[in-house]
Amino acid sequence: MKRSPIAIFCAAMIFNGTVTAQSGDDVEEVLVEGKYLSSSEVNSIKVPTPIIDVPQSLSIFTADQITEQGITSIADIVDYTAGVNTSQGEGHRDAVVFRGVRSTADFYIDGNRDDVQYYRGLYNVEQIEVLRGPNALLFGRGGTGGILNRVTKKASLDTDGFTGFKSTVNSFGGFGVELDHSFASSGSAGFRINAMYESLENHRDFFDGTRVGFNPTARFEFGSDTTLDVSYEYVDHERFIDRGIPTGADGRPVEAFEDIVFGDPELNLTTLEAHIFRAALQHNFSDSLKANAGVFYGDYDKFYRNFYASGYDQANTPDIVELDGYVDQTDRQNLILSSNLVAEFATGNVEHTLIVGAEYIDTSSDQFRFNPEFSTDLNSKSDRENFTVARPLAFSGGVGTNAAGQPTSFTFSNLNDDTRVGIKVSSLYLQDHIQLSDQFDILIGARFDSFDIDVFNVKDTEQRSRKDDEVSPRLGFIYKPQETVSIYASYSESFLPRSGEQFANINGDNNQLDPNTFENSEVGIKWDISQGVSLTAAAFENQQVSPQTSDGNVEMLDVIESSVSGFEFQINGQITDSWSVIAGYTNLDGEEDADGDVPREIPENMFSVWNNIRVTDAFGFGIGATYQDESFITNSNSASNSPVLPSYTRIDASAYYNVSDNLRVQLNIENVTDELYFPNAHSSHQATVGAPLNALLTLSGKF
Repeated sequence: MKRSPIAIFCAAMIFNGTVTAQSGDDVEEVLVEGKYLSSSEVNSIKVPTPIIDVPQSLSIFTADQITEQGITSIADIVDYTAGVNTSQGEGHRDAVVFRGVRSTADFYIDGNRDDVQYYRGLYNVEQIEVLRGPNALLFGRGGTGGILNRVTKKASLDTDGFTGFKSTVNSFGGFGVELDHSFASSGSAGFRINAMYESLENHRDFFDGTRVGFNPTARFEFGSDTTLDVSYEYVDHERFIDRGIPTGADGRPVEAFEDIVFGDPELNLTTLEAHIFRAALQHNFSDSLKANAGVFYGDYDKFYRNFYASGYDQANTPDIVELDGYVDQTDRQNLILSSNLVAEFATGNVEHTLIVGAEYIDTSSDQFRFNPEFSTDLNSKSDRENFTVARPLAFSGGVGTNAAGQPTSFTFSNLNDDTRVGIKVSSLYLQDHIQLSDQFDILIGARFDSFDIDVFNVKDTEQRSRKDDEVSPRLGFIYKPQETVSIYASYSESFLPRSGEQFANINGDNNQLDPNTFENSEVGIKWDISQGVSLTAAAFENQQVSPQTSDGNVEMLDVIESSVSGFEFQINGQITDSWSVIAGYTNLDGEEDADGDVPREIPENMFSVWNNIRVTDAFGFGIGATYQDESFITNSNSASNSPVLPSYTRIDASAYYNVSDNLRVQLNIENVTDELYFPNAHSSHQATVGAPLNALLTLSGKF
């Protein structure tokens, strides 16, 4: 029976999925050319899944690509991915704009929801998968513009163990080390340990931090048809928070302030300690009937304290800036139970690959926030204060001198909110990939989610609850006029409850409002131009419907509609024996509401390209560039001087030398032309200052 690669992919992604091949060499053979998503090892279907047969736009970054380009963060990956760009995330978390939809929670690890706000490490990553468009059938709530999934390195049953290492140092003084050790005690039990330590430094004053990661994994084989993968990860992060610089009278970041940190050198800090457990059990009943089940548990302790520029009037008070701040704590526990059954069968001449699955999520999330109370109130706002613009500001350790020369200090005594949240989500889904002929396939399915949330508002001594039952359909058509070309069309939906991505509260009107809903229509073409070279192009429209209480009558609802449309293309592969390339272009156009405002952080044009050229068997180099068009910082942007992020082009380069088969030296240079640029922002007066020219020297190998 012909395999159904789309269904294989979906099963793998939903449930602890897309575990890649058994060794580093296998991963390179299957993935580097960009043809396959993964070898779907978690479902014991030993065939790769061709991207050409997936009716959706997506991008893959393998571990080899991450090393080659000197990538050290999720943001670096986003810079070279079509259809997405970065948001600032207030300087303490990954934040991605998926086709114009901002998200801090649409992150997954081995197909499991990873929604706590932090910077995710890449030390234990086998590949990164970025899917565009609503993905509720695969992942449930959220996923409104897309999702980003990290596929982690797994233990192998191969008795030929190895030890890999990587050490790096950058020109700012930061450094890091990584270890990857794999061994098998027998043919039925294998173990792998990934670990990392990183000391953080960058171009901004006062910035520092450390990151520690430790991730042992094990694989057990119980006979020829049953395997169990288990994993534990310890995460310990600490870093300085920097929310950038203000914008001026013209709406653009004030370049004269590029070296000034608008915060407290001692108090701007975020920490995260997490314990993450994963287990995936898989069993093959037969060649055509397979099942797996997964357990995920994450315990996260997140702390966030910061000060930042909240107001600046360049025209009237060019030497004075207003600072605001808060301290925020989140304690969250996520339990996810999942299972699915994959069956292949035929009805007459029509072949099916059917996926039936269920998921249960139990989340407990306690969070509180305190605002500061300053001893002075030069601007008549006790939770904010004015300071003279200087490097450094006259404010450190919570004490300082305000713009009038008065001594000032603060206490975190103003409780902003304190909520205790409990969430239970039950999900069922069904998907059938139907092969009508050698040229025409249909993908059809739906997911039912029951989202039940209880919130205790400690500040107001108020208990609220809400339950949302949503059905999210998906429909896709694939036409292959020839084996190397597919033309597809797809439609999908997703939703986001009124409690938002981070379950802040459902107080006030939020308790009565239905979820935001998202609809995505997409048409595209995928073409394997030659062996190892693929081109994809897609046109899409993403529509959001958001019920809001009417300003004129609280008993009435206004339905706010917004949309983002555009197109993207990407090419990926080995052009010649010595030249490989990954390139993408995105065009976006959006309307926020009836007033015609453009959604924030949507550049009209984005382009990226990375070339890797092998000169000899031992020596090669790479060169790439990213371009981002001008975009608005805020959603209200009809005025001529609305805050904007200027367009920019950044050029990156690398060179490597293989000292031996097991030892490599590599130099990566970011921002070769030393351009001053501002890649993202959180609000009007918090624009990120991009890094100047800097170098990363890496020594990596295996023995």
